[in-house]
Amino acid sequence: MPNIGPMELIIVLVIALIVLGPKKLPEVGRSVGKGMREFKESLTGENEPEEEERPALKTE
Repeated sequence: MPNIGPMELIIVLVIALIVLGPKKLPEVGRSVGKGMREFKESLTGENEPEEEERPALKTE
């Protein structure tokens, strides 16, 4: 597996800045971070709500 150094990260960030623009870059970063966090939580089972009895839906 190749090592990713600071120069490679700078190149990726510059390309992302050129492609997405300065206004969209923070929004994309937040959404990627949120997605990674949710993926990690789903794998580890953290923050899983305890199973509670839910009221049955009324059908008329």
